[in-house]
Amino acid sequence: MQLGTHIWSFTGSETADGGTAGELARVGATAEQVGVHAVSVMDHFFQMDRVRPAEEPMLEGYGALNFLAAHTSSVRLGLLVGGVTYRHPGLLAKTVTTLDVLSGGRAWFGIGAGWYEREHRGLGVPFPPTAERFERLEETLRVCQAMWDSSSTAPFEGRHYQLAETLCSPAPISDPHPPVLIGGGGERKTLRLVAQYADACNLGTDARSVDAIAHKLEVLRNHCTDVGRDYAQIHKTMLYNGGELHAGDHDGFVEAMAGYAEIGIQTVFVLPPGDRPSEWIEQNCAPVVPRLAAL
Repeated sequence: MQLGTHIWSFTGSETADGGTAGELARVGATAEQVGVHAVSVMDHFFQMDRVRPAEEPMLEGYGALNFLAAHTSSVRLGLLVGGVTYRHPGLLAKTVTTLDVLSGGRAWFGIGAGWYEREHRGLGVPFPPTAERFERLEETLRVCQAMWDSSSTAPFEGRHYQLAETLCSPAPISDPHPPVLIGGGGERKTLRLVAQYADACNLGTDARSVDAIAHKLEVLRNHCTDVGRDYAQIHKTMLYNGGELHAGDHDGFVEAMAGYAEIGIQTVFVLPPGDRPSEWIEQNCAPVVPRLAAL
């Protein structure tokens, strides 16, 4: 099992040495030093008001990732996960490609249907109904496929998006393109899209039970059978917010992860606090990276 770290809060970073920029650079450097496989950030413009006040500091996701690309050399970088409503898919493919090129082929393309209505309304971004957001998600995945197909720049004609040219130059460094990660556990739509389009999935936003995650993976396996996809080709990840690491209980965390590794989870993302996350990564990720690798 590999370890990822998910930066979800920048509250308190302003008071660190070098401010927010200095602390984010240290997050990347520390993650690489201790062997963390991937660093992700959120794709939100307001802090999530279901967990913290919306007014708390929040950086734009791809800007933060490009900054991290300039301050790291090996860690994987991506959103966990991008909201499909925030960017036109043609521009989104260019944005992800830019991150991939500037990072030397270390980007992944995280995408989902989106959900945070307040920030949409607040910033004047259209917020379609759920069914339409999923329609747009599937079209966006198809647009990105077309943009990353170097053999053609043919037009794309969809219900929601029309592109006269699917031209993306330079091409991504990742071959054949940045891995596509779809986030969410919806059994009827999201996991079907994973089976059809994704290289990876992300399940869980908290300390969900092993049985619950195992059920989601079985649903994914069935969708793969239906669409003729090899289930083993999909990298299985989850976001874990259990309290073991925050309590300094490294043994308890590794024990909990053993159950998820057994059912097929390959990467687990943990959530450092917003206040000096680099110190937390050094103290709590370093001791568990080699132990997870042995699972």
